[in-house]
Amino acid sequence: MYDIGIDVGGTGITAGLVDEACRLTACKTIATDRNMTAEAMAETLMGLVRALMAENGVISSWVQTIGVGVPGTANARTGKIEYANNLPFCQGNLRQLLQRQTSKKIYFENDANAAAWGEYLVLDQKPDSFLMVTLGTGVGAGIIQDGKILRGVNYAAGELGHMTIRYNGIPCNCGRRGCLEAYASAEALIARSRKAMEKKKKTLLRMLCGENPDHLNAKMVFDAYRQGDKTAVKAVGKYADLLSEGLANIINILQPELLCIGGGISRSGDILIPLLEERIKEKIYSRDSAENTKLTAARLDNEAGIIGAAKLKLCAG
Repeated sequence: MYDIGIDVGGTGITAGLVDEACRLTACKTIATDRNMTAEAMAETLMGLVRALMAENGVISSWVQTIGVGVPGTANARTGKIEYANNLPFCQGNLRQLLQRQTSKKIYFENDANAAAWGEYLVLDQKPDSFLMVTLGTGVGAGIIQDGKILRGVNYAAGELGHMTIRYNGIPCNCGRRGCLEAYASAEALIARSRKAMEKKKKTLLRMLCGENPDHLNAKMVFDAYRQGDKTAVKAVGKYADLLSEGLANIINILQPELLCIGGGISRSGDILIPLLEERIKEKIYSRDSAENTKLTAARLDNEAGIIGAAKLKLCAG
């Protein structure tokens, strides 16, 4: 038996078959059309589900539920995306539109919450409080407390990427200035590194991106860091400074038992986690406490959102 999880992202949409042991057994990805209406998005998602099942010989009776993780404020009660600053298909009731096309129970959740839920489910020991920050196109977060997703009165809890860490700072696409997302997303690291490349003609970053800054990605920046490239070392160090400001704020407010760093950047956790630990230790109010928040890199990489969405039925709240 399977549950199907769908992770709707800014550039791609992935649907996956997840078995009863929370293992992703197969998946299928398509590009995201950012100009879709809610109706067109619902048709696209269900078409992707049908294609996934057909390609893997899965019949309807083998599928129990379908869960969808979407960007922005996903109201699990109404089934509507009430706000998403990165994607436009907020109009219409997406869950209702999906439910019209299938007899399977549809679950609906913010994508960062779904990813956090997926990571939480595969932990060997479940902490009482768990928080996951995802670093990608933006900065998302999911908070798990006592086995429940913390959603807030309006299902908008966890938008930690939109806390201000610099007053009147860089404009953020949410409409504010100085948000953590504007400084600490993977895109922010890439933008900072590109700017540094303009000043430094002799840098390994140029070779890694084929002399085309538009081709630079976060992996290249960390690869150059590993080889001691001074431009990359400086860019990553400044990035860790800025990210640690936000993470220290989060720890001071919530004091989670475990704080997990997810998103593509988590693949470079061997570099980033020690840099963050060093900086956070100096900034948190509880620096002298016998026990403090443990920092770790995500285990599931890009599978977290799919697995978490698929297993939303297991969430107690």
